[in-house]
Amino acid sequence: MLFKLSIKNIARSIKDYAIYFFTLILGVGIFYIFNAIESQTVMMNVSSSTYEIIDLMNNMLSGVSVFVAFVLGFLIIYANRFLMKRRNKEFGIYLTLGMSKRKISLILFFETLIIGCISLVVGLVLGTLLSQVMSLFVANMFEAKMTEFTFVFSKSAFIKTLVYFGVMYILVMIFNTYNVSRCKLIDLFNASKKSEKIKLKNPWLSGIVFIISLWALGYAYWCVTVGVTDMQTADKILIPIALGAISTFFIFWSLSGLLLKILSSIKNVYYKGLNSFTLRQFSSKINTTVFSMTIICLMLFFTICILASAISIRNSMTSNLKTMAPVDIQLDKKLDLPANSGYSEGIIEDSKITVGETLARLGFDTDKYFKDTVEFNLYASNDILVRDTLGDSYQEIAKQFPYLDYDMAETFIKVSDYNKLAELYGLEPIHLNSHEYVIIADFDSWINIRNQGLKQDVKITINGITLHPKYAECVNGFVYMSSSHVNTGIFVVPDNVLENFVREEGILVANYKAETDEEKQEIEDMIIDLGNSTYAKNTDLEATTKLSLYEGSIGLGAMITFIGLYLGIVFLIASAAILALKELSESTDNQERFQMLRKIGTDEDMLNKALFRQIAIFFMFPLILAIIHSIFGIKFCAYLLETFGKDELVKSIIVTAFVIVFIYGGYFLITYLCSKNIIKERY
Repeated sequence: MLFKLSIKNIARSIKDYAIYFFTLILGVGIFYIFNAIESQTVMMNVSSSTYEIIDLMNNMLSGVSVFVAFVLGFLIIYANRFLMKRRNKEFGIYLTLGMSKRKISLILFFETLIIGCISLVVGLVLGTLLSQVMSLFVANMFEAKMTEFTFVFSKSAFIKTLVYFGVMYILVMIFNTYNVSRCKLIDLFNASKKSEKIKLKNPWLSGIVFIISLWALGYAYWCVTVGVTDMQTADKILIPIALGAISTFFIFWSLSGLLLKILSSIKNVYYKGLNSFTLRQFSSKINTTVFSMTIICLMLFFTICILASAISIRNSMTSNLKTMAPVDIQLDKKLDLPANSGYSEGIIEDSKITVGETLARLGFDTDKYFKDTVEFNLYASNDILVRDTLGDSYQEIAKQFPYLDYDMAETFIKVSDYNKLAELYGLEPIHLNSHEYVIIADFDSWINIRNQGLKQDVKITINGITLHPKYAECVNGFVYMSSSHVNTGIFVVPDNVLENFVREEGILVANYKAETDEEKQEIEDMIIDLGNSTYAKNTDLEATTKLSLYEGSIGLGAMITFIGLYLGIVFLIASAAILALKELSESTDNQERFQMLRKIGTDEDMLNKALFRQIAIFFMFPLILAIIHSIFGIKFCAYLLETFGKDELVKSIIVTAFVIVFIYGGYFLITYLCSKNIIKERY
């Protein structure tokens, strides 16, 4: 009997459950999709190193899933709270007819069980289907070849989804039972007649709190932009984060006391159409949901920053590889190590010969396997430190960037060697007179630091020869192959200046004499096998290859993107669902108010416009502040991720905006349509 009643209740209230069902199904589907990635990778033909990155990504996604489960669990319990409120009068009728609270709890138990089973089945079916598409996306992210397409059902993801969501539904059942046990008959019948009281705060107090909150928020913005160089430790980074969160809460708190007061004083706006009704409804809601609005705003802020940063990193790393890894291989080792350097005698002896000679002793024929070979040396001396090349600006720079190593020895390269390298790398050659030098760099923050010294025409002396800068700013360039911009500055000087100077490092760069990827991999395998040579213990030779950089960058970029998408989409769904459920609950309570407006002659068009504005303002309010937060948050992220480059940031912001419009806007549209039906359903 109670089971049949539960089924009828669900069928009758399907409109009320629409967004709840939609959110549950979406949550289950997304949870399954991201946990099924591990099973989807079996169809991919990738190298062993890429598989290691995929395993790391899957482990991280599993850890993130625990956090996601907490977020979705909170969302489900929060949503269920509003659905319970929607049915207060129904529960009151049950009690009036003599039904015990235990039986009402059983009805809710069956309803939760049925809803849970349906949402799990539909969500898992949807997730399973979409995960097949995700497999193509995963392969594209890792730029892997699909050996064959096979329909894959992930047992591990299926079990994990059942367990996590099963626990969530059990918590909902406990929550429902507790609520029913505390309900009173009079409260259940009068709940729909109670209007949320607008507790008018002192406008002067609200104004003062608003101004203080804006000042605190402005200071937090300053810390992560202008004062970002001081944010070098975790404790300092937490200060603007805490200020931003607290300020957000008090901005909503103070606005709840100011908005109605300010807008009601603007007579031509307040009394136009149904504006007075709409504004009082909104003021009532914001007055009672300050904490919820704060959480939603912060979740939207994190969503925007996470999605924009994750997509930007991936795109930038992929883009960087085209310019930062222009050749197939780079081999380097230390040169001219002193006897007291701490290295073994064999390595110290090997440091006296070039990279090419070391390769010959290892039994590798460079003429047979390499082409476009360029070998050069880098030089350094403790007589010329970073602080010495900054001139009078050193003291100010040291205050601005206190954590940098200013006692680091500067690095030098002969102009002839650099020009050979530049020709191979596709960079502009450098031409110097006998007493000039140029600094090449590609790390933006260090470029700004170096430029301050160059503008002062700081002179350096090497081997008794005094040099001055040819340009008042750095030249864009690099020496080391990398997937990011890490060159903090290398001095290009005339060849004769470095004669008999101490060599620091020897580098050999080249392309392979190979046409296919398989042939290139064979050469790389041969280079790896050099570690088994009897001479290998006598050298610290290291190799960096385009293929390894490519695999590492693609893997890291994919991992960051998946985690960013996972968290971003879940946060976005949670934010939109909370707002949607709150609005639907309000629409239910407002049925009698809208009916009263009909009785005094208000037409349906005006009512629909008033409802649309009310919901639009409620959805836009936290989003606008979140967007403002994100402007400064993304700037801070760009600073932290500077080595990856900023060229792809605009594209990632556009993609993020599209995702927000699609999901957040979709929830807004569904909420409006459902609310529109709710206020009409009795009439």
